[in-house]
Amino acid sequence: MTRPNREYKNSMFKDLFNEEATALKLYNALTDRRLTLDDGMCFTTLENALFMDRLNDISFTIGDKLVVLIEHQSSVNENMPLRALIYIGRVYEKIIERRSIYRSTLIAIPTPEFYVLYNGAKDYPDDVTLKLSDAFRRADSPGTGRHPELDLEVRVFNINNGHNEKILEKCNTLRDYAAFIGQVRERQQAGQVLEDAIMTAIDFCIANGILVEYLEKNSSEVRNMIFTEFNLEEAKEVWHEEGREEGRKEEREEVARSLLARGMALLEVAEIVSLPVDKLQDLT
Repeated sequence: MTRPNREYKNSMFKDLFNEEATALKLYNALTDRRLTLDDGMCFTTLENALFMDRLNDISFTIGDKLVVLIEHQSSVNENMPLRALIYIGRVYEKIIERRSIYRSTLIAIPTPEFYVLYNGAKDYPDDVTLKLSDAFRRADSPGTGRHPELDLEVRVFNINNGHNEKILEKCNTLRDYAAFIGQVRERQQAGQVLEDAIMTAIDFCIANGILVEYLEKNSSEVRNMIFTEFNLEEAKEVWHEEGREEGRKEEREEVARSLLARGMALLEVAEIVSLPVDKLQDLT
């Protein structure tokens, strides 16, 4: 399989698992299954799915399953089931021939499964299931006792050190990825600025046999990926803590400058920071 051209806007997670063998090994580790590539695997990942905040999602079909894997940085969004619902609709549009839905015979579609990998700094349980029905104003029809006629579940796994060690043991790439992210955060907590924390974490991991080949080949891309993702995540946390989801204009412009300086397209930056394109043009 030919690897896609790397761009910083790909998350490191997506870059590491955007090959059939590694993605399938991760899926088998999460589900304790033993599927192989002979079961028929095909990536269905949506490109430029900006409503997910970052391009850190992977989806594929394998056997009779349609699997969606999503990696998160510092926090788990309680609206993931709703966002996954929107996402899966777009994936089905991608893999199903459009005119076939008007046929009278039943169309067989792969069964969806949703997984989120949490590696943030805050405490979080090993394994949590988020449900779309938890967001419904009423979970049943009054007086009937009926369950919702639409639901969707997203299973969240904590992959930080000390959590879900059996899963990490079954997938070396996931274990090493989690270790690298942990090294970056430890160095930040020790007082290093983000860019220094990333570079020293890269050096440490190479010296200790963690993602050696990948980091040696792609250290500059990794620096840009992690720097951009962490900066954006931290900015959003600050806006939220201050009670201003939209954030101050000056802070949003600072984030925009950082993203633009690293090559992100103007329209993508405008969507992320919620500022008009013409305002961002003045920043370039």
